Amino acid sequence: MMTDNQIEFALNDHFYDFVDDWKHKFYFLVGGYGSSKSYHVAVKLIEKLLEEKRKALVVREVFDTIRDSCFDLLEEVANAMGVEDYLQFTSSPMQVRFKNGSKIIFKGMDKPVKLKSLNGVSIVWIEECSEVKYMGFKEILGRLRHPTMSNHIILSTNPVSKGNWCYKYFFQDKKEHVFVLDDELLYKNRVVVIGKTYYHHSTVDDNYFVPKDYIEQLDDLKTHDQDLYRVARLGRFGVNGRLVLPQFVVMPDEDIRAAMKAVKQPLEKNGMDFGFVTSYNAVVRMLIDHDNKILYLYDEYYSRDKTDPEIAQDIEKWKDVLIKADCAEPKAIKYYKQKGFRMKACKKFQGSREVYTKKVKRFRSIVCSDKCKNIIDELQDLTFAVDKDGEIIEDEFNIDPHTLSAIWYGLDDYEVSDLKGGGMRTLGS
Repeated sequence: MMTDNQIEFALNDHFYDFVDDWKHKFYFLVGGYGSSKSYHVAVKLIEKLLEEKRKALVVREVFDTIRDSCFDLLEEVANAMGVEDYLQFTSSPMQVRFKNGSKIIFKGMDKPVKLKSLNGVSIVWIEECSEVKYMGFKEILGRLRHPTMSNHIILSTNPVSKGNWCYKYFFQDKKEHVFVLDDELLYKNRVVVIGKTYYHHSTVDDNYFVPKDYIEQLDDLKTHDQDLYRVARLGRFGVNGRLVLPQFVVMPDEDIRAAMKAVKQPLEKNGMDFGFVTSYNAVVRMLIDHDNKILYLYDEYYSRDKTDPEIAQDIEKWKDVLIKADCAEPKAIKYYKQKGFRMKACKKFQGSREVYTKKVKRFRSIVCSDKCKNIIDELQDLTFAVDKDGEIIEDEFNIDPHTLSAIWYGLDDYEVSDLKGGGMRTLGS
């Protein structure tokens, strides 16, 4: 890397191309603990600002976390590179100034008013981008427009749930039918370029300078914390937390239809959750194999921003089936009944969310048709929320699952008996 003289500086092999590549607008780095991704972002940033007079912005969700992370890391890297004489680190305001006029400034997304102007900024580094809210990312994206220099956004993160905005934006969002890249392809190829985005995946194995006992600590996670092992050691997206419905499986539609035909005494159930602008309308059609404790989910309706007349037209084919709907919307239920639908209000009571969730969990198997994309998107990786102590909250989840609400309502007059045949108690109690 060049300033006034050639600088010899050791990098991990897997990051050489990344550090020198400036042909793309987005650089998305995801990896496990200790992979050295943030370190090499710092190298990339310092090298560029030494070569060209630029203004860069470093962002984290909470401003108070920047000093002990990005700011200290940049100073450490500058010293390791031997270029500390070219840079001046100041604490108030927190900045890095270069002798050639380049500058790095720091801001937190918890104080968005300070982000109103990105005047002169041509490079943004969003550290731990999964912690930044999507609206914050859009704010940066809309304001980064240097008129004469190339504009770049570098995002670095440990992998998180596939429900996080950064996965949905840079990989795929099933609900919105957006597909950019299969993350499995990135794990296989390690570096992938799609359009304007340079993707980079790394693990601790890519860091030659990490102590051996640190790798052993990460390896030990496999025996007692599979979720953290996947994130920290393998650097992969997935489910973070305890699954609500671990018995949920997806089956080809033609197979599920054949399986339902073989049920001796099938019970048909249908549920509906109402939504409008920020939430979704969901209808789930179900068939219960009571003897074998199997719940089949074979059809769905899912929409947003639609009026009751529009929805009634969409689901008119289901006029003759009994639909249990959210009792919190009596006017809507009355409207559908006037339009000829067989619709009834479900029962709700204090604690019904937890009770109904446990009811659904009692099924030995929950089988979903592969054509029910929204049910799959919401329920396959649905996890329980946790409180500040890390304890599970049994009536809260990582997302607002409208299809689960529809299932609750449709099953409100049905009880799943214990698999052992010992009455109606909850499995595992």
